[in-house]
Amino acid sequence: MQSRYAVLLADVIASGRQRRLQNILGEKLRAASQVHMKNGWIRAPYAVTAGDEFQTVATRPAMAPEILLDLRHRMRPLQLRMAIGVGAIDGAVRAPVNRMQGEAFVRARRAMDALKSGMLHKYPALTAFHTGQTSLDEIANLIYGLSDTLLRAVTAKQWRAMEAYFAKGQVRLAARALRLDPSTVSRRLSRGHYWQLAETAEAMKRLLQSEFH
Repeated sequence: MQSRYAVLLADVIASGRQRRLQNILGEKLRAASQVHMKNGWIRAPYAVTAGDEFQTVATRPAMAPEILLDLRHRMRPLQLRMAIGVGAIDGAVRAPVNRMQGEAFVRARRAMDALKSGMLHKYPALTAFHTGQTSLDEIANLIYGLSDTLLRAVTAKQWRAMEAYFAKGQVRLAARALRLDPSTVSRRLSRGHYWQLAETAEAMKRLLQSEFH
């Protein structure tokens, strides 16, 4: 049986309004590549495929939800559409990923096209899956469609609380880093829907693990 890979394709929303986009994108992707390679989440560094697009290959499909959530805060202030395609890849997986091709890349592109065209839902979404399994895609896209609705409502202050929590792992330590009261940070995490976003990633990770052993 052919190995099934997960390709992540992302593009920057309203990229034309971003000043120094290439510098910001390059700097943030270098940092993300270093952390995600060290964590064992991706098989190769992120590669820019067009002026405002980039992609990589996850170590396995179940890693995609963690990557999606981490990129949401790590790439700020850039806002991203992100598409996951699962399938075969032609040849060996090696850097740079923008020179690779195969079924997983085609599906990631189709998922991105559905996002951009608005065909995925009757409401705006930021994330799409195309795995080749219709029932799984329906579940994943519904879950992320709802999660993206919450994501769009997160304020700048709430994002800063989430970023500190990601970095420190504890509300108390995040509050110290932000020089805020722990109750303030806890409230911002709750109002920013952090716990729902985190549970979405964890639930989707388990679902993908069950489907792609």
